[in-house]
Amino acid sequence: MKKALFLLLLSSSLSCFSQEIALLKYSGGGDWYANPTSLPNLIKYCNANINTKIKLKPRTVEPSSPDLLSYPFVHMTGHGNVVFSESDVTNLRKYLLGGGFLHIDDNYGMDQYIRKEIKKIFPNNNLIEIPSNHPIFQKTFVFANGLPKIHEHDGKRPQAFGIFIENKLVLLYTFECDLGDGWEDPEVNNDPLEVREKALKMGANIINYIFTN
Repeated sequence: MKKALFLLLLSSSLSCFSQEIALLKYSGGGDWYANPTSLPNLIKYCNANINTKIKLKPRTVEPSSPDLLSYPFVHMTGHGNVVFSESDVTNLRKYLLGGGFLHIDDNYGMDQYIRKEIKKIFPNNNLIEIPSNHPIFQKTFVFANGLPKIHEHDGKRPQAFGIFIENKLVLLYTFECDLGDGWEDPEVNNDPLEVREKALKMGANIINYIFTN
């Protein structure tokens, strides 16, 4: 009953004139606040290019907060340690099983910490590499080879991993890619326009997937 109510509220919120998305403020010492211009820029891009009506200023939400259930999309990034408490884990699991979506973007340095925290949320579900023919790489913009490489740090290929519940992607983990850096203001990383466009288009695909599935 609670799940059905959350899905009803989520559906209602998506049909409203504006939606809100949020940044996850986690514990453990990692810089959850990294890339401060990323989400605002992604929101502007989506509103201009895929007809969303997302409020321009993203919210900040903690994993254990009841407010988490208010947002159809929650973004998480950083370079360092991540620790989810028991209440964080319980609330995140409730959120994701109830129709929410968490995008974790490793900003190079988070991987060794975040994988064990994801396992706390879904101990019986493994992260699965998402194939390039998945809808998240096909709509609205086509990425024939899957997740694009935005920043080159160590020569490894970019990978998109996911947790699927009843065949629906509820958690996306982007690794060796650095999407968020590509969303930042141009002067922050001095990325060429084509690199920023590639990152923003991939971000728009993620938002489109959430709002249409």
